[in-house]
Amino acid sequence: MVLGKKLSCLWTLGLCLVASKPSPKIPSITDPSFIDQCVKAHNEMRGKVQPHAANMKHMTWDEGLAKTAKAWANKCRFKHNTCSGTPRKCHPTFDYVGENLWLGGLSTFTPNAAVAAWYNETKYYDYNRQRCSKMCGHYTQVVWANSYKVGCAVSLCSNLGSVQTSIFVCNYGPAGNYAKTLPYAKGVSCTKCGKGDTCKNNLCELELISPPLEHGLDIVPVLGPAFKRPGSFGICSPGTSPAYGEIHALLQERFPLRKAMEEERSSFCFNPN
Repeated sequence: MVLGKKLSCLWTLGLCLVASKPSPKIPSITDPSFIDQCVKAHNEMRGKVQPHAANMKHMTWDEGLAKTAKAWANKCRFKHNTCSGTPRKCHPTFDYVGENLWLGGLSTFTPNAAVAAWYNETKYYDYNRQRCSKMCGHYTQVVWANSYKVGCAVSLCSNLGSVQTSIFVCNYGPAGNYAKTLPYAKGVSCTKCGKGDTCKNNLCELELISPPLEHGLDIVPVLGPAFKRPGSFGICSPGTSPAYGEIHALLQERFPLRKAMEEERSSFCFNPN
């Protein structure tokens, strides 16, 4: 009888411990760890495509895309964002953005697991014939060579399943998955990278320089994680320098930024340390 009471107490304690176990936390779109996991997962998959890619760009985080992803995830609709059909409605810079959706339990969710699930659709994609035997659009967007920005978000959506059902949304800029277009150019890795790119982990990575900026133009948030090495930007000729909005636009687009650095040295200077 005493033993029975002890077992009863232990069993009750076990229930209490299970009930008090904290629920998994929804990661914020500003959480550096979440951002790093999302970006790394995408770049890892992009770097291992078969056949090899000659022009696969390295992806970096975009705050605007992440905000769009979070706003849509919060609506808890397992379908694509209604803004995707209108130019620049999803993002101020990209005319159109791509989007992937994942649905599952929050307790088992990781960015890597979700992106890997999308990538695994590669088995249904025939590169040479540009055809899918089953759904493979998630895969082709993940490995779309010209999509070089990504922003993701997670939300709990009990209406889509159980109390722990979560939706993971990633948006891409510029958009991929254009009809009758290959996701990337087949060839030796990095042989078709842009001018100024370096080859890292089979990806074309544009090495840009981190601010600070002079004259009070704070555009550090615009630059984001892509800007790695120490350096500085400065206005060489304040009287002829571009307005803040023009600089913002330059920094948002990858290749126009490179071109701007080469053509606008009289007003927008780049000084590596």
